[in-house]
Amino acid sequence: MIRELKIDSDSAVRLIDKEKIAIERIKAFEPVSNGFMDRPYYVCYSGGKDSDVLRILFELSGVPFDLVHNHTTVDTPETVRYIRNIPNIQISYPELSMWQLIVKKGMPPTRIERFCCSELKERGGKERFISTGVRWAESIKRRKRTSLELVTNSIKTRVILNADNTENRKAVENCKIKGKWAVNPIIDWTDEEVWEFLNFYGCKSNPLYQCGYKRVGCIGCPMSAKQTEGLKRYPKYKENYIRSFERMLKERREKGNEARTWKTGSDVYNWWIQKVKKDNNRLDGQISFI
Repeated sequence: MIRELKIDSDSAVRLIDKEKIAIERIKAFEPVSNGFMDRPYYVCYSGGKDSDVLRILFELSGVPFDLVHNHTTVDTPETVRYIRNIPNIQISYPELSMWQLIVKKGMPPTRIERFCCSELKERGGKERFISTGVRWAESIKRRKRTSLELVTNSIKTRVILNADNTENRKAVENCKIKGKWAVNPIIDWTDEEVWEFLNFYGCKSNPLYQCGYKRVGCIGCPMSAKQTEGLKRYPKYKENYIRSFERMLKERREKGNEARTWKTGSDVYNWWIQKVKKDNNRLDGQISFI
């Protein structure tokens, strides 16, 4: 049963509508009762504010679900502690840590080669009906996504559907492609609506938000505008990255694939975090590959 928001304002009315629509999206494609699959929703939980909204919405909906967090090995300590205190959370640990993956791949994760996402953050949920907290307000790229998606292993065969169209129920029932069906219930929520919702339900959220963070992610994420700030805040992780780069270079040498310009782990690290010079000329770092 949906708890009634007793706030006399236009924003409260909009939020009530958003909450109802989100729960309707969840119920419309509930995999077990609708006969799509024999296992409940696989709800992706990162420990961020959108994940908390998603978790609460699923609790309100009353549908069965598995709440799953993919431990990346480069999550912040605050995020790890916060997630461990979430009721009924299932924490999935990877076969290889970030440090091992760097050695295996022979390169750091970059904006183009984002193996960290595919093998750490986004693993799991295969042949499951997953649900994410993806929202249009987060980025221009995400505005191309809709409330119901079919995600296969190949980008070329990615199918994007609109959950508000009842014809797509037939598509779900008839689809034989092995992949992940994804429901994004809060795709159209704004940042303000997210915080209003969490405040109403008394969710304190990840403590990093109280430290001024607007987004919560992995330490050293190459997609983050605050990559270097995060590495300064957590110097042990910086040291781990440099040591991993050292082992990566050693592995490359042993395979006869020595890097032309990288001689030490620090060389790789400096290349990895390079941004733009003061004169706006790009440095020869990973950012130049965008």
